[in-house]
Amino acid sequence: MLEVSVKQLLSGHTLVLSRGDAIEISDERGVKPLLARVGRSYAGYTAADRVVGRAAAFLYALLGVERVYAEVVSAPAAEVLARYKIACVAETVVPRIRNRRGDGFCPMETAVEGCMTAEEALVCIRRRAAELAAAPNP
Repeated sequence: MLEVSVKQLLSGHTLVLSRGDAIEISDERGVKPLLARVGRSYAGYTAADRVVGRAAAFLYALLGVERVYAEVVSAPAAEVLARYKIACVAETVVPRIRNRRGDGFCPMETAVEGCMTAEEALVCIRRRAAELAAAPNP
């Protein structure tokens, strides 16, 4: 199923979750589409994602995916995926994920820096998402 997920991702989507004939596609950016799926089981699914940082890796662990393909993955995310026994294939591994402006680090990656478990990370991710939603957009 990895091939199907990757083909869908390469056709312009940001996230593809697939298992057999079951395919879910999202065009939302960041961890938003993963966060919206927390609480549902994706056991046996393959995920194809453009960018996977540590926050996304923890969310994939909560979802229970079996494998992740990423165009870009951070080294800390790769460590989290390995700890949760999630296979990972990445085009590029970077030390950390940069923010969209390129002038700092991803706020979600920063939010989970001290987290050791997926459950702990979820609390930090939700808190940071709420802060970002409440902040005025420049």
